[in-house]
Amino acid sequence: MTSSTLRARAAALLLATAALTAAGTATAHADSPGGWVETGTSTVNSLTGGEGIATQADGSLLTRGLGSIPLSLRIAGWNHVGDPDIADGYVFDAYQGGDSATSKMYAVTTPGGQRYEYTHPLDAGEELNNSFDTVSPDGQWMVSGEWGDMNRLEVFPAPLLNPSTPRTGGTLAQAGQISLDRTVSDIQGCDFVSGTRLVCSSDDAAKDVIQVDLPHALDGSAVTGHVTTLFQVPHQSICSGTFEAEGIDYDPNARVLRVEIVPPSVCEVATTVYSYRPTTG
Repeated sequence: MTSSTLRARAAALLLATAALTAAGTATAHADSPGGWVETGTSTVNSLTGGEGIATQADGSLLTRGLGSIPLSLRIAGWNHVGDPDIADGYVFDAYQGGDSATSKMYAVTTPGGQRYEYTHPLDAGEELNNSFDTVSPDGQWMVSGEWGDMNRLEVFPAPLLNPSTPRTGGTLAQAGQISLDRTVSDIQGCDFVSGTRLVCSSDDAAKDVIQVDLPHALDGSAVTGHVTTLFQVPHQSICSGTFEAEGIDYDPNARVLRVEIVPPSVCEVATTVYSYRPTTG
């Protein structure tokens, strides 16, 4: 083999290595963080914030709790609100009814303050629980979750933002689900950190925060998500007893992940919000 051939192959190898390194860096960069370090805590009123949180355009937190359910929805039988999300200025809320409910409801509030209600009749085998909703970064798909031991997340066209949905509320059918490659327990909230990665809070015994990686961005077809455990939310309080993990939110502008946990006993009046930043990127 001539020296010129060797030099040419070496140059090609260097270029290929550089391309692979760049691709790997892009995959693991700040648009899709995977490791987290705790940076601080705050508290919110559990009555109006103990179910979920979402970042508003000005960086402040929108909170949800039993006390934030509008009276008209409570009278209509929607007695629980889950972890919300905000996309393009639209607020997405997940509601559920009582033990005999045969549907769940998603309320979408426009930037102008108009609320539209989208009802989803329960499919065969579907739990009535409506723990959370989160909208994909492209605004087209809404992921939601049930309760108990589950091996899936539900996917719907995002109300209003996806043109296939009614413009003023109505019936909402599922699209292709996210099957999970291992069972998860009592998911209280999820949020997208990129088009192919979600982070979720679990009210299991350890209060795990998990990561779900998708093979590609959601497109309405069924996909399988790979589940890994990231860390456990701390159980710290002057009160003793059982803690409850709640909502989760990722603010892509500030690159801050926030997770809620409700302390036990009389301390439950104030929900603790733990903040995390990516360890890389």
